[in-house]
Amino acid sequence: MSELTIPTISGDDFLSRLEDPDLFIVDVREPDEVEAWQIPGAHNFPLARLAEYVDEIPADKDLVVVCAKGLRAQKGAEVLAERGRRSQVLGGGMETWASTYDHVMGDFAGATVIQLRRRGKGCLSYVIGAGSRAVVIDPSLDVEKYQSVAAARHWTITHVLDTHLHADHLSGARELASAAGARLWLNPADPFTFDFEPLSDGKTIELAPGVDLTVSSVSVPGHTEGSTMYQLADQAIFTGDTLFLESVGRPDLAEEAEGYAHHLFHSLHERILPLGDDITVFPAHYGQGVEVRSGTFVARDLGSLRQTLPALNLSEEDFVGWAVKNVKDRPGNYREIVRINAGGVSTTDDVAELEVGPNRCAVA
Repeated sequence: MSELTIPTISGDDFLSRLEDPDLFIVDVREPDEVEAWQIPGAHNFPLARLAEYVDEIPADKDLVVVCAKGLRAQKGAEVLAERGRRSQVLGGGMETWASTYDHVMGDFAGATVIQLRRRGKGCLSYVIGAGSRAVVIDPSLDVEKYQSVAAARHWTITHVLDTHLHADHLSGARELASAAGARLWLNPADPFTFDFEPLSDGKTIELAPGVDLTVSSVSVPGHTEGSTMYQLADQAIFTGDTLFLESVGRPDLAEEAEGYAHHLFHSLHERILPLGDDITVFPAHYGQGVEVRSGTFVARDLGSLRQTLPALNLSEEDFVGWAVKNVKDRPGNYREIVRINAGGVSTTDDVAELEVGPNRCAVA
């Protein structure tokens, strides 16, 4: 095969075109790889048989070829080029997809909420600001993303919070708090081994006069013992991995699935479901079944979740049985990720490899 020059497309440029009907994504990985983790709307044509399927690939679309890291995609693009099809390669492949972000902003209770979406991982984090101050919830390791968002609004980051000890991705809370000179607030019920300020129910962070982010509960165990929620007046609640848009947090990662499932039931029914229907639920993750669109929050009002999530209407016995039965594959490398996030070991140099794959923090 003659050597061909194939153009690449960056993660940000690729994301900006993801909703373009003229885009056609050719994923040349093996079917099992695609089944485990994929870009929405991608079409799977394994590299070894790509030449056989060229006629099934539209000639009038803009083609982007994707693989795990870029090598197979380059070869796939060469196969297409030799058959008269021009394409681009997503530089860095799925590893790039895992570290590509966009964001959405809106106003709630006198504050501006900015939701940062790490699209390939389904990770959601938040910068919440008013006046000159901001709080960051559940940051990833790309701390410059949060600093940039805050700086653009002329905010000083005063507090950094995690909703729980994460198992699917590396937390950037310590790094961001250090870089920003901010206070780090965490729940001591999770086994963190580094210095932080312990949370308690009812603690508030005043962003501006009359605008408070409240620790609405540090007692929503179920996904982890230290799962914590934060509330912005009666308009928004940040539920971490306790309540998602498509399900609830899985209770099995601490090897005590049944006991944690009971805790999760009580957390939902005593802490979240008594809130008003109009309050907006902002989770820490979303699964592959959740549609994500530019300019639209990944969020729902609590009233609609009551109607669409059958698990919220089960008895405790039925809920526990359902939650224990339906947990499936655990997050990849989750034990090592937990050890790093807890402070037991240092961050690995190969973060991308450690975090590869989608989040798996919900009950399926």
